[in-house]
Amino acid sequence: MRLGSVNYETQGRIAILTLDEPSRLNALSVGIREGILAGLKRADADDEIRVAIITGAGEKAFCAGADIGNFDFDPEKARAFMVAALEVLAAPENTRKPVISAVNGIAYGGGFELAIASDFIIASDRARFAVPEIKLGLLPGFAIVRLNDMVGRAKAKEMSILGEPISAEEACRLGLVLRVVPHEQLLPEAIAFAERIAAKPRLAVQMAKSFYNRGLGGDEMRHVVDGFPFLFMHEDAREGISAFREKREPRFKP
Repeated sequence: MRLGSVNYETQGRIAILTLDEPSRLNALSVGIREGILAGLKRADADDEIRVAIITGAGEKAFCAGADIGNFDFDPEKARAFMVAALEVLAAPENTRKPVISAVNGIAYGGGFELAIASDFIIASDRARFAVPEIKLGLLPGFAIVRLNDMVGRAKAKEMSILGEPISAEEACRLGLVLRVVPHEQLLPEAIAFAERIAAKPRLAVQMAKSFYNRGLGGDEMRHVVDGFPFLFMHEDAREGISAFREKREPRFKP
């Protein structure tokens, strides 16, 4: 079944959502965003489904993050974009059932944030993770309020301020990734893990997720939505995004 730009299929008690715009590195286009929301909503409503898996089509990318080709520098439009984007990025957290991200390639920006919002990440040994928004004169939205608790303040600052990718192995060492597996075994390993979860008592599993996720999605999200648009008013953001579109290195003023 096709939901937006996401393929939705079931295998027994497992729903598999495959982000399917590989030519665009599965960036968070309107179709991808719609498909994630619709797919997770469908999985949540289906009493036969116990676990959802999100993965990416193609060999290169899980999800390359926001589709910035049509970004507008108007702060009000930037705020509207953040509201829509955060709904998608927080969807795995807000899904009652466990969500596994099977990261098959690069997970940058919004793709990284989608993965860390999942309950578990199983990564291919080819996977790479980054929050590279700083290179556009911006900052990550969702990750800015999650990464600190996951990897510690210093590492969160380093990742956000440098914007450099880390390997699957380092992500595992930091506790972001549950396990790293050979690329060819990624989906079978994710399905096998999902089956183990699906065999456990359904209500207890859902309550465990709810208890561990308590307190998520509070005022910090409102601060992100309200604060992010101001970055678009700065010349650094204009230069960073223009450089990205023109496929050149940005020239930020000293």
